[in-house]
Amino acid sequence: MKLTYDLSRDEKAHYLHIQGDLIGDEVGPKLVEVVSDAIQEGARTFVIDLSGVRYISSSGIGLLITMLTKMRNVGGEVYLTSPSDHVKKLLIITKLNNIFTVFDSVEDFKIKS
Repeated sequence: MKLTYDLSRDEKAHYLHIQGDLIGDEVGPKLVEVVSDAIQEGARTFVIDLSGVRYISSSGIGLLITMLTKMRNVGGEVYLTSPSDHVKKLLIITKLNNIFTVFDSVEDFKIKS
């Protein structure tokens, strides 16, 4: 399933809503560029909504880590929201659940952050 995404933002964060399979294909570098552009605009909080993601490959995991690294290098943070059960298991297996803060939904992030 081809990856698509859209962006939004509010006073708390920039939001990246992803739909499809996060496999690090040709869209991958664009996602990293989206984070880089947000950093240039002064963003320090980036929320990646995974509710529409059904599969993540090792390259997709690499993309998430690259985005996190870019934000942390400027004192920012990346949060993940709404992972499916499959994606939650992957985050646990790879121990990324210890690196990323994961919220049940974007609304949950807005309430708790």
